[in-house]
Amino acid sequence: MEKLEDRWQVLQPPGWKAPKGYVNGIAAKGRLVFLAGMVGWNRQGVFESDDFVEQTQQALQNIVETLAEAGGKPEHIVRLTWFILSKEEYLARLEALGRVYRQIMGRHYPAMSVVEVRALIEDRARVEIEATAVIPE
Repeated sequence: MEKLEDRWQVLQPPGWKAPKGYVNGIAAKGRLVFLAGMVGWNRQGVFESDDFVEQTQQALQNIVETLAEAGGKPEHIVRLTWFILSKEEYLARLEALGRVYRQIMGRHYPAMSVVEVRALIEDRARVEIEATAVIPE
């Protein structure tokens, strides 16, 4: 079985403080998969909750299910970009977000950015998450 280290390398410059919950960079080889921004609605495109953490949970689940269509798993994700409506809400809910994240993604932490935006296209959306994955050939 191929080890993770055989197909990707975490990029951490010497002397830099180690990030928590993400990595600074990843060099990888394999099949590239790019996922559009996923919001927290169900398979029918219906929001079941207006709660930030619950929408994040559903958005991450949507990412995992879509990635599976290409044969990918959460550990193949090399980059996540989160678009959120409120920095304050994100920071206030970090503990709950961490639990939800680990439940769906495990303890796999890709390169990640979080961007506060004024609005999302879907009016009820509290979060939208894009993903990039590299699946072993």
